[in-house]
Amino acid sequence: MNISRRTFIASAALAPVACGVPLGYQRGTPVAQPKPTPNIRAPQVGQEWTYVKRDVFDGKMLGVITEKVSSIGSTIVIERTDENGSRLASEIQGPWGVVQTSTAWPRLISFNPPIPLWPQELSSNWSKQLNTKYSFGGYSGNSYGWQEYMSANGWEQITVPAGTFLTLRYQNLINYESEDDNKVDCIRKETIWFAPSIGRWVARESSGTYMIQGQLGAQILEGSYQWQLTSYK
Repeated sequence: MNISRRTFIASAALAPVACGVPLGYQRGTPVAQPKPTPNIRAPQVGQEWTYVKRDVFDGKMLGVITEKVSSIGSTIVIERTDENGSRLASEIQGPWGVVQTSTAWPRLISFNPPIPLWPQELSSNWSKQLNTKYSFGGYSGNSYGWQEYMSANGWEQITVPAGTFLTLRYQNLINYESEDDNKVDCIRKETIWFAPSIGRWVARESSGTYMIQGQLGAQILEGSYQWQLTSYK
């Protein structure tokens, strides 16, 4: 995949967002850049975050996921369970804030090289283009192109079920190569509210589109989801 930054940003900006009868999109209250810049909470075994996931289109709750730091070493493993206590795939970071194996997608994916989970500088005007390869869990022999433009959009106070947090809101615009040769122009958009005080995000929204090879002009909407933090420790 060889896409210029200008082409990538332009195509991602044109991707539609969910419509119909959606949940209200999350909004925070803009605040000035905090001084000094907040420190990011360091990981410790036992730290835990619980999120509720909903479908933006119809507001239906899709599940409750609890994420817990289970080990810290050369990598940081975050184990995950659903509302029934059933084990889900684990997220792997290394170092803190750099994701090697991500659970944020319908299938477990690994990045080579790993990529940042949040802005590397907690500044309202930080941005960076990331280029990597991804593979599906258990299928490291096949890898696909991944181009991501991460940009901070400002500091906000946002209220979620777990409370009110000072956050840096940022956006990921992702153009990725699908394992399905029939899918082209695959774009995913994320808006994330990262709270340094808890070392993790407190709210997140994600939507995407793709096109079918040979059917130019017919964009297909993928799922659109919203997550909110309900508790943490």
